[in-house]
Amino acid sequence: MGKILTTLTITNRADQSAATRGYIPSEEVRTLTLNNVLVDTGATTLCLPENLIAQLGLELLREVDVATASGIQKARIFRDASISLLGREGTFECLELPGGRDALLGVIPLEALGIELDLQRQQLKVLPETSIDTYLTIM
Repeated sequence: MGKILTTLTITNRADQSAATRGYIPSEEVRTLTLNNVLVDTGATTLCLPENLIAQLGLELLREVDVATASGIQKARIFRDASISLLGREGTFECLELPGGRDALLGVIPLEALGIELDLQRQQLKVLPETSIDTYLTIM
C-alpha cells in the first residue's frame, strides 16, 4: 500500500471575512501553502501541528478526547481553517497535533470537497460537481 501526498493551502477564514468587509487589508489575511501533506484515511479531519495553527491564528473551539495509536489523549480543536485543494474550497475544523508532527488531511474535508483517493495511482481524484454523476446528493 502506498501513500498519497498533496499540496494544500490553508487560510484563516475569519481573516478572509474581515478583509472582505474592509476591516483589515487583504495582505494581512494569514495563509499557508503546505507541500507533501499526508492524506490519512485514519484521520477524521484536518490535523496541524501547534506552530502552524499559531501562524494561521486560528481560534480555539474546544478540547476533546481523541483516539491515537498510543491511546486516548486530550487535543484541541480550532475553527475556521479554509482549505483550498485541487480547485475546491471549504472551511473546516482543525485538530491540533501533538509534538510538531507533519500536517494530515483526513476524510471529512475530502468527502465534503468531493475528492477521493486513487490508491492504485497514489493520487487524489476530483469528483464531478455537475451532471448526473455529481458527488453531491440530497435524499
